Amino acid sequence: MQGNVVLWKPSHTAMLSSWIAYKVMSEAGGNVVLWKPSDTAMLSSWIAYKVMREAGVPEGVINFVPADGPTFGDTITGSPHLAGINFTGSVQTFQHLWRQVGQNLGLYKTFPRMVGESVANGTIRSAFEYGGQKCSACSRMYVPSSMWPKLKDELLSRVKEVKMGDADDFTTFISAVIDDKSFGRIKNWLDHARSSSNLKVIAGGNCDDSRGYFVEPTIIETSDPKEKIMQEEIFGPVLTVYPYPDEKYREVLEMVNETSPFGLTGAVFAQDANVVKEAHEILKMSAGNFYINDKSTGSVVMQQPFGGARLSGTNDKAGGPHYVLKFCSPQAIKESHVPLTDWKYDNMQA
Repeated sequence: MQGNVVLWKPSHTAMLSSWIAYKVMSEAGGNVVLWKPSDTAMLSSWIAYKVMREAGVPEGVINFVPADGPTFGDTITGSPHLAGINFTGSVQTFQHLWRQVGQNLGLYKTFPRMVGESVANGTIRSAFEYGGQKCSACSRMYVPSSMWPKLKDELLSRVKEVKMGDADDFTTFISAVIDDKSFGRIKNWLDHARSSSNLKVIAGGNCDDSRGYFVEPTIIETSDPKEKIMQEEIFGPVLTVYPYPDEKYREVLEMVNETSPFGLTGAVFAQDANVVKEAHEILKMSAGNFYINDKSTGSVVMQQPFGGARLSGTNDKAGGPHYVLKFCSPQAIKESHVPLTDWKYDNMQA
């Protein structure tokens, strides 16, 4: 593309960011990249950048630009050379960038492109891996009431085995959350869970910031499927479960589809192929990455393209074969070896 492409990524995507910056945006797309790392993942992003430079990426092709978010956003959207923004982060920030780009459309030289196991084992992994600090983490769960007692016991048994501690200890599964802002936000959700008559904390629920920002892996049971904790993104180790009446299975499927404004990942565990098919049909717009009998997270670049729609993004499927086209300006070429012998159409011939 003509112009600069901006890579704006959160704390948990340093290595993915470096791959996108080089393989997709720069090497394949031929773009100059401005990489704004997260304030809370500066070192890991810088190391990834240094590795790329030492591996031979020329100076000036990928530019490492730590900056204050609002200042950086104002600067890039105010430049006539802006060609695209690859953003991962909050919905509010993404919408703000969209508005800024829209207001400045007459300024740009081109139109900028915006890209935005067992049930118990799979749930523990997808809900609490990385402290729940990834956009695909499982934060809400719907279970038939008849199955809930047994599954509840399995979840509570496994969550007791989850070790929380120093990330330097490789036997640790969950460490501190990224910063004080995240800790405060998650703590507010835990306080809400303890104060709501619709919610019951059945595992964890405690947090401590005396030395690091530690939040226990937490499981909450809700009697209200429309409770706000089921609708908003928590971005922490908190899972809320709604046990639903077995006979209302289809109603619950429709409710799952309509409850959240996001549409990134989702998983269905079922043995009946017809149930899986029905669930997929109803939920096809609610999850860009849909998992069947597997945890709702963990897609691998170049193996399972990743991305979702609604407020989760523009569903461009990072890691897929077509993603590079977002950062290119394709040119179609036709070479003729049989020249026209007349300017007239066949039907015009006498």
